[in-house]
Amino acid sequence: MPEIIPNLHPIFVHFTVALLSLAVGLFVVTPFVKPPLKEQWQIVARWALWFGAGFTIITGFAGLDAYNTVAHDTPSHLAMTDHRNWAVATIVLFLGLAAWSIIWVRKGKTLGPVFVVCMVVAGGVLAATAWRGGEVVYRYGLGVMSLPKSDGEGHSHSHGDGGGHGSDHAATPGEKTMDFSGMDEMLESDGHGHEH
Repeated sequence: MPEIIPNLHPIFVHFTVALLSLAVGLFVVTPFVKPPLKEQWQIVARWALWFGAGFTIITGFAGLDAYNTVAHDTPSHLAMTDHRNWAVATIVLFLGLAAWSIIWVRKGKTLGPVFVVCMVVAGGVLAATAWRGGEVVYRYGLGVMSLPKSDGEGHSHSHGDGGGHGSDHAATPGEKTMDFSGMDEMLESDGHGHEH
C-alpha cells in the first residue's frame, strides 16, 4: 500500500465539508420548496446531516493525529491550534444538531425555523474552520513534502508534464524533463500567446 501523505485528515475532511454544507443548504432551501419535492429534500437534508456528523468524528480523530504528527514551527503551530479549536466547535455543533434531528424525527416532530437558524450558524462555523484549514496548508505549508522555489518570474500553472517552464524545478536523478525555453516567444510570434 502506498504511503498516505501527510495523513488521512485531508481525505475525510472533504466528505465532512461536502455533506454538512449540503445539509445546511437543503435545510435552508427546503421550506420554500413545494411538495412532493419538499419531503424528498427534507429526507436528503437529514441523511446528509447524519452522514456528515458521522464523518466529522472520523475527520476529528484524523485531524488530531495530524496535529500531533505534522512537522511545524511556532507560527504554523498557532495557526494549526486555531484551526483545531474551530474544528472542535464545529464537531460539537453538528453532533448536537444531528442528535436533535434524530430525536425530533423519532418523535414525529417537524424541525422548525429555530433548527434551521442553528444549522446556518453551524454552517458558518464550518466555513470558518475550513478556511483556517486551508490557511494551515496553503499559507504555512503544513503537510506538504516540498514547496516549489519561486525566484523571479515563473508560472502559476503546469503544462501537463508536472514540471512547467519558467520555474526553478530541479530534476531528480532518473526524472524526465522537457525544455520549454523559447516557447513563449514562439507562441507570441504565431499570435497564440497568453497572458499570466
